[in-house]
Amino acid sequence: MLEELDKLIRDYVRPDSFPLAVKLWKKGDPVPDRIKSPTELGFDSAICQTFGISRRYGWSMLLKKEEISCPLALEAFGFKPIDDFYKNGNLTAGMYTKDNSAGKKTESAVPKLKFGRYDGLIVAPLSRADFALDVVVVYCNPAQLMRLVSAALYNEGGRLSSSFASRIDCADEIISTVSEKRCKVVLPCYGDRVFGGTQDSEMAFSIPKEKIKEIIEGLKGTQKGGVRYPIPQFLRFSAKYPPNYEKLRSILAEQV
Repeated sequence: MLEELDKLIRDYVRPDSFPLAVKLWKKGDPVPDRIKSPTELGFDSAICQTFGISRRYGWSMLLKKEEISCPLALEAFGFKPIDDFYKNGNLTAGMYTKDNSAGKKTESAVPKLKFGRYDGLIVAPLSRADFALDVVVVYCNPAQLMRLVSAALYNEGGRLSSSFASRIDCADEIISTVSEKRCKVVLPCYGDRVFGGTQDSEMAFSIPKEKIKEIIEGLKGTQKGGVRYPIPQFLRFSAKYPPNYEKLRSILAEQV
């Protein structure tokens, strides 16, 4: 199914970068061949950086908790225990929130994993995913995102619910999607744009492994139904021109 999903995304959605396969990794889990790590490349990394490398370069990456530079991700993903300095809103106060009280609400709303459950992440282009993934993440423009949302709703109908905070989008892409087992529209955060290279025009869409079959069916069904990308514009109309243009048209129309 992964090969089919990758082909359908490339053919029907056409994102500018590779769709990503992401696995929450535990020590002892198999590691794919031909995989790189930030340590091997000479730096520590935020999760969004690793996503950017994988989707832009086409590299498979193993990101161990010891290599993660972002303290927010370390706590949200359970790689480090939640400490009081974080819980009390110190990381948002004066930046994202007016004070610590608002910051505490913001931090408490971040999706989180239980401490010590995982030891890192494996990230790879979907076409190279020779491992049991947890989530597929697609970075795309809003029109392409609309195409994916329509596919997600093809079987069940209704609406797709997501929430936004402008921070720690990796928690939305992975933790929220895995825990709820539902597709998510994700607003790339400030850090993703600074460190992950995400562009102003980009959004993200995450697909839990449980919904891959539905997305495949939805992409096929909506494509057949006429929901396409690039979006065809209605162009069969008679244009209206400036007055002098119309005058020339009248002159030319009178000529034999």
